[in-house]
Amino acid sequence: MTNTAIEASGLRKAYKDKAVLEGIDFEVPAGSVFSLLGPNGAGKTTTVNVLTTLLRLDGGSARVAGFDVASEARRVRSAIGVTGQFASVDELLTGRENVQMMADLLGRRGSEPIGPLLQRFDLEEAADRRASTYSGGMRRKLDLAMTLVGRPQVLFLDEPTTGLDPRSRRMLWQIVRDLVNDGMTIFLTTQYLEEADRLADRIAVLDQGRLVAQGSPEELKRQIPGGHVELRLAEIAGLEAAARVLPEATPDPDNLILRVPSDGGVRSLRSLLDRLDEYAVPVEEFTVRLPDLDDVFLALTGQSTTATEETEAR
Repeated sequence: MTNTAIEASGLRKAYKDKAVLEGIDFEVPAGSVFSLLGPNGAGKTTTVNVLTTLLRLDGGSARVAGFDVASEARRVRSAIGVTGQFASVDELLTGRENVQMMADLLGRRGSEPIGPLLQRFDLEEAADRRASTYSGGMRRKLDLAMTLVGRPQVLFLDEPTTGLDPRSRRMLWQIVRDLVNDGMTIFLTTQYLEEADRLADRIAVLDQGRLVAQGSPEELKRQIPGGHVELRLAEIAGLEAAARVLPEATPDPDNLILRVPSDGGVRSLRSLLDRLDEYAVPVEEFTVRLPDLDDVFLALTGQSTTATEETEAR
């Protein structure tokens, strides 16, 4: 696989007269986690379906694992794994039988051994129980184990933790980290911004079929007003001196803290400290405070994640 696992250029898709994707572009480096965020109806699942060859493009082009999704669909499918919003397991089969069925469908060629795969997902003890007896978290782990039987180069996870409890969600986060450490590329769609913040190397925000922002979590946070640096001084005299040097700052005398508007970048922080150093104002410590991804999401889409999750629940 090349250094770029996914390339999308001008992706367009419409259903009848409704445009769902309106010319989106992005690249996903190999061995990284790329997260696509957006409110309901933004086009996230459509994007996944296009990249996994389940839908034909109306315009633009895309390559996954080096193969064109339009002209080399079979080769794309042989290089990817897909886990949807709901675990696709056969409840009448045991966990082991579900994984075995997937291995049989793949012809066993290049398959992961079933025993070690079940062990990796902590499913050994439950392997011979019917999947109907599994909890939601166990079904999701089994679904992932089935997806990984074929050793995909690129794994698509479409809102994989929707409906899971916090413990199961954290468990899946660790699995994702382990897969990336092993060299896999992950394409993740999610409505949980903490999930994207913790896992993603790069994030793209999709709204009404258009990409409205792309970057690392830190880069996106710096685009939103409200970032600041908190400077802690040793004594009130130092706080007063710092406030004179930095008239744009807001002092907090009770806690000996000065809050200075900042984008959190290295250059702006260095400039700030140099100004204080020039006037010999000692700083005990400083903390960079940036808006979180919820602020980013609200600013870019006009929706809060709380409203999005409530819509999803209904």
